Amino acid sequence: MDTRTRPSWQTAGLVAGGFVVVLWLLEVLDTASGHALDAYGVRPRSDEGLLGVVLAPMLHFGFEHLSSNTVPVLVLGFLTLASGVARGVAATAVIWVVAGLGVWLVGDTGSSHAGASSLIFGWIVYLAARGVVNRSWGQVLIGLAVLFVYGGVLWGVLPGQPGISWEGHFFGALGGGLAAWLVGVRPPRPIV
Repeated sequence: MDTRTRPSWQTAGLVAGGFVVVLWLLEVLDTASGHALDAYGVRPRSDEGLLGVVLAPMLHFGFEHLSSNTVPVLVLGFLTLASGVARGVAATAVIWVVAGLGVWLVGDTGSSHAGASSLIFGWIVYLAARGVVNRSWGQVLIGLAVLFVYGGVLWGVLPGQPGISWEGHFFGALGGGLAAWLVGVRPPRPIV
């Protein structure tokens, strides 16, 4: 029996890749059903819309929507999980819930919000803030690289683009900052 454990970066790659496979399978199912799953996005302030808090990041409004989220989900999901899968999953859970509840509370009545972009915005902020919270130069450098590559999309937290859930982007980013603080490994303070 092999008692070796898989390195965390390999597990992170498998989890991020597996998540993307699930997203694509759901979109295939959604398309085959005449887009029946689209009804399960976050629908603000409706009882049935609360189910979207759980489901919305896994649903997309078509293959073009999913395609635009695929590479960022792979890259940012991997980076979030690579320094510890349990910590990355916890950070993702914080982002997921904050984004979903935030959209449910402040989104336009009658609208429907879905897509992994709330996670993407959360992961960008989480990765950018994590190094500062953890006081880790390596993580700060990763955060700076993430901001260099993906930081321009953070303008998406502002309202103005029709058909784009700025609320999901905003609350995802807010969830990312909160996750960095809640899930971060802060070094102990010296006793003086």
